[in-house]
Amino acid sequence: MDALGPLASFFEGGGPFMFVILGCAVLIVAIVLERTWVIGRAGAMNRTRFVRDVTRMVAKGDVAAATELCRKVQNPSGRVAYAILSSGTQDEDKLNNAADGAAVVVLPALGKRLPLLSMLANVATLLGLLGTIFGLTTAFSAVGAADPAQRSAFLASGISQALNTTAFGLMVAVPAMVIHGLLVGKVEGIVEQVDEVSVKLVRALTGRPSTI
Repeated sequence: MDALGPLASFFEGGGPFMFVILGCAVLIVAIVLERTWVIGRAGAMNRTRFVRDVTRMVAKGDVAAATELCRKVQNPSGRVAYAILSSGTQDEDKLNNAADGAAVVVLPALGKRLPLLSMLANVATLLGLLGTIFGLTTAFSAVGAADPAQRSAFLASGISQALNTTAFGLMVAVPAMVIHGLLVGKVEGIVEQVDEVSVKLVRALTGRPSTI
């Protein structure tokens, strides 16, 4: 209980803007948890082993087994590979079109709500600055109208509100921006996986040596 006392004082001293920033923080946590789960599932695959197994089956002419393996792999790489194998053609342009069509369906879902995460981080920062301005304005207005004996108390309260909102806004925004960058990097890594699988599989189906 003693540990919560300073936190409660910090929060109460920040004024009404602290509640809005807290709301942003709750939304950020919810988005981070949901996106971490979705992106983590999409990237949970031994890419090297998957590509090796599929291309080896295709090279042996066992396209049906390769197709069944890709059907069982429920992630972007598996779905794109399945679209390529189930296209029923060996024409390179048609295979590439099948890969592009599947990628357009599965990849955008990974980046959903990531822009909202960045926006909320910026909003938290700006709300902190707005709270700072509001706190300083309130402090100086109160100091000008208050009795000399109360001026120091009004000034301290206004400065406390100004500093606390700025600090809380940054405490919410900085981790959110870092996590946003990490999640975007993971999405880009999955996109690279899909590109690698597509190129190697198309080359295997068309009998061309892979250079990747």
